[in-house]
Amino acid sequence: MRQIIQDSNIDFMGRKRLAWIVSGVLITIAILAILIRGLNLGVDFTGGYTIQAAYEEAPDLNLVRSTLTEAGFEEAVVQNFGSSTEVLIRMAPQPGASSVQVSNEVEAALQPSSEKAITMQRVEFVGPQVGEELREKGGMAILLALVGIIIYIWFRFEKKFSVGSVAALVHDVILTVGVFALFQVEFDLTILAAILAVIGYSLNDTIVVFDRIRENFRKMRSGTPAQVMNTSINQTLSRTLITSLTTLLVLLSLFIFGGKIINGFALALIIGVIVGTYSSIFVASTAVLALGISKEDLMPVEKEGADLETIP
Repeated sequence: MRQIIQDSNIDFMGRKRLAWIVSGVLITIAILAILIRGLNLGVDFTGGYTIQAAYEEAPDLNLVRSTLTEAGFEEAVVQNFGSSTEVLIRMAPQPGASSVQVSNEVEAALQPSSEKAITMQRVEFVGPQVGEELREKGGMAILLALVGIIIYIWFRFEKKFSVGSVAALVHDVILTVGVFALFQVEFDLTILAAILAVIGYSLNDTIVVFDRIRENFRKMRSGTPAQVMNTSINQTLSRTLITSLTTLLVLLSLFIFGGKIINGFALALIIGVIVGTYSSIFVASTAVLALGISKEDLMPVEKEGADLETIP
């Protein structure tokens, strides 16, 4: 299989129009989902309480939700955590109440609905101001990462490559966040960390392709820019696919067996690896081609008077 991939001669640049249409449709859906549905922000960003309760037998989550609603804890989010006997409860801040008071009130509300004892394992509180600060710093972290990447690519490659790499990164971030908005998967600090990891993964994949493109522009004496790019992408295709597939195997294992606490993180990385692999080929490279990259752009600049240095 690897040999087949290595010998591939796929016309990637010839499919750039189809790729742009697909990316345009997906990005439009993602942006609309973000604007209309919004992100289902977790307690990390909104502020509130996170309570972990342990039952001796698996509880009915619908009964737990209705019990909390009747007790005055409206819009409480209830889900299994790690196992069927452990429950994670997320709720909005309760004015004038301490974490201990809220924990005791929740325990008093839930205990009558269970024949066996309920153990409150942990209670965490994040204030609204802290949540707002985390949102701002998280957004700033993504922006600074993008700025740093622009500077890095600008100095390592040619400026047209920096535009292509940033276009691919923005494409990947929007699609990843859009999936979370579309399906209302909870968005917390672990997801933000995963998005930063997606940026790094996507950039690494793009740089590998760009390195080969730059090398081939200098080595290949004939061929159009599109032909040079197709050759470069086909040469790196086996590395790209093998890296992506092995990474996906690990992430799928984390998503399936890692438990609820890591599901969102693994899901964000799974989406990021898929769209990152796609974008390094069909977004970054086609953007550079559309900007009119040529062999002259990548040739080293000759110093004035360089010929005189060879005269003895």
